[in-house]
Amino acid sequence: MCALYSRSPDSILNHLEVVTKKGPEKFMASYYVGYGHQSIGDNANATLFIENISMLAAKALQDNPLYAGQEVSTRYVDFSKQHFLDPVGTPESAEIQENWRRFYLSALEKTITHVKLLFPVKAVENPKVWEKAVKARAFDILRGFLPAGSVTSIAYHMNLRQIADHMRTLRHNPLHEVRELAEVLEKVVSEGFPSSFGHVRYEKTEEFLETAFVKYYHHDVTCPRTPLLVHDGVDHNALSRFSDVLSQRPPKTELPNFVNVTGSLAFEFQIDFASFRDLQRHRSLYQAMPLLTADLGFEEWYMNALPADVQQEAKELLEKQVKKISALTPDVNLRQYYLPMGLRVSHRLSGVLGKLLYVSELRANKTVHPTLSKIAYAMGKMLEERFSHLGLAVHLVEDYDNFDVKRGTQDIEKREDTL
Repeated sequence: MCALYSRSPDSILNHLEVVTKKGPEKFMASYYVGYGHQSIGDNANATLFIENISMLAAKALQDNPLYAGQEVSTRYVDFSKQHFLDPVGTPESAEIQENWRRFYLSALEKTITHVKLLFPVKAVENPKVWEKAVKARAFDILRGFLPAGSVTSIAYHMNLRQIADHMRTLRHNPLHEVRELAEVLEKVVSEGFPSSFGHVRYEKTEEFLETAFVKYYHHDVTCPRTPLLVHDGVDHNALSRFSDVLSQRPPKTELPNFVNVTGSLAFEFQIDFASFRDLQRHRSLYQAMPLLTADLGFEEWYMNALPADVQQEAKELLEKQVKKISALTPDVNLRQYYLPMGLRVSHRLSGVLGKLLYVSELRANKTVHPTLSKIAYAMGKMLEERFSHLGLAVHLVEDYDNFDVKRGTQDIEKREDTL
């Protein structure tokens, strides 16, 4: 019925009669699949619940500015039972992943005790909230030692056209797991919406995407250790017209689109893969997919945040595990399933000024993981300096890296007074 508006000024009541007489299946077959009216698919949505996929596959499915959904947080997973995806499937590969699990579980209580000693509860703080904040900090520390092959679940919500377009690219992903997922998901939505799928696959298009994704999907260019503004595509003269808007912008408020049309910027930096997962949630930014390797080393924050008696064990384990993973398979894509998420990767992101400001201010915060808030703060300061001549207001939390008990309030709980 939405589609009929594009060709007829008639009332929706008349359109309803047309669809009712023709039947929705015949109508969609006539006006959607194969007839070049793909925008019709924008008016219907599907929600998929995708379970027991790797962290790597989850990031691939979320690597789309139009993705909407939710992913399981590592803070709410019992890793004594959690499954690890093991595509190599040998005793050696299974042992590598189990080594990570054993360390995580053995270090958890010690790390919780260590965090309590570092940040004792204050008289003005709620002990229950403080306890949750302490555990959240411990989980955040130890997530760096979890392999990227840890399984997770996501909700995936898009309209029908977006799903069809996304599956077209996912089936050329370098990871075999993602390719299989694309085929399965396309089959599922085809069964749920039989009149809206069945798009023709064009050989030349498939060949083009295969070549492009295999060669360029991962951002394998070594980036600077700390954030660097590598591209300024903003028209400063055009932006100067909005100097009053820039200077009066309140905290965590996005700039209007009529300001954002003045251009975009790009940053490059290194970030641990675990915090990359957090940053990638911001779909308003275009972000390259990094390749997880051991080449850039392990993020020191995770190691330094451990109790002193656990640090040496962690360093020895990391060194042994990396050697075993290197010998496990020559396939760099498969190695990612066994590498810990605390390893640093090279990352590039770009976006318009308003979106970058919003993300910088939102993430440079005490309730955000410290390795991400540090990067967000650095990007915000660079934007502030870059556009200081226009009076750009940048609202950053200066003590962003301090422990904050508010982290314990970021939870979803069942209220006892409700059904």
